[in-house]
Amino acid sequence: MIRVRSITPWAWTIGLLAALACAAPSSPAASAEYVMKFGTATINETQHQFIKDYKEALEKASGGRIEVQVYPASQLGPIPREIEGVQLGTIQGYIGPVDFYVGLEPRYGVFSAPMLFRDEAHVAATIHDPEMQKIILDLAKPKRMVGIATLSIGVVEYGAKSPLMRLADFNGKKIRINGTALERAKMSKLGATGIAMPLSEVMPALSQGTIDGTISGMSVFVGFKMNNLVKVISVTNDTMLVSLAVVSQAWLDKLPPDLQKIVLDTAQAVQPKVQAWEVEFTKKLADDWVKMGGQVHTLPPEDLAKMKTLLSGVADDVTKDQPAVHDMLVKVRAIAAKH
Repeated sequence: MIRVRSITPWAWTIGLLAALACAAPSSPAASAEYVMKFGTATINETQHQFIKDYKEALEKASGGRIEVQVYPASQLGPIPREIEGVQLGTIQGYIGPVDFYVGLEPRYGVFSAPMLFRDEAHVAATIHDPEMQKIILDLAKPKRMVGIATLSIGVVEYGAKSPLMRLADFNGKKIRINGTALERAKMSKLGATGIAMPLSEVMPALSQGTIDGTISGMSVFVGFKMNNLVKVISVTNDTMLVSLAVVSQAWLDKLPPDLQKIVLDTAQAVQPKVQAWEVEFTKKLADDWVKMGGQVHTLPPEDLAKMKTLLSGVADDVTKDQPAVHDMLVKVRAIAAKH
């Protein structure tokens, strides 16, 4: 993984610090018996909204016995450190794309398979299918984490300093990815190189030319004001983003049984509310990007057709020698076919 140590571009730093000042958690409530630090890498989008809604619901359901502190925009560290913190119990909750859990559980990587879902409504219906949701949540258990909720958080979009207007424009580009083998294979098929990198390092890497572009949800381009570096967002609808919220098993074990149940039940109660919020939130993102001076570009139909042909076999090729991962892919496809 590439590590970028240089200072974030000044204008972006000021904007982010202002946002973080507004998002900073308050001091622990005097009456709270337990404090839950809950982090995410993003800000002012669906994952951040989940934590805020969860905070309100959990503090109410626990009668104030649990206080949830909200830490967006990687305030608790880069994504790998946040996940590690949950495993150790130094961070009590985290929510992020399932792609970032593949180092612990490779089967999570199948959700980054291209051409797996029709659209965001399809992936939401699939991951919230009771059978599929149980599988996703249970995969976290052996890793000292407890899965509590899943969310569909949008479509993968491509942004680069040199606009990706045609499929040929991907050739030779270094594109930041979340880090799964399927993403690397996808970028290779498109003639590009996938560079694994946590979100907190993307802006400096783009500024310095370490990478040429990034894959992200539209909410990330807007929320992090990437219009200072990227003007054109290219739409292909080839891959969807799935998010997983987890809590620390070590922390959960310290709670009395009644609060353990409340922690889990509250997340499931909040999940559909936030998924509905995501649908409405997504509707205005393209307009927000245009208002920021950006452009939203859909690749021409002939390029999209070629891309579909290029990527259709990626998932099977990558997983064919990994029986457990391939079985997971088959299971996801079977459940997706029901919706």
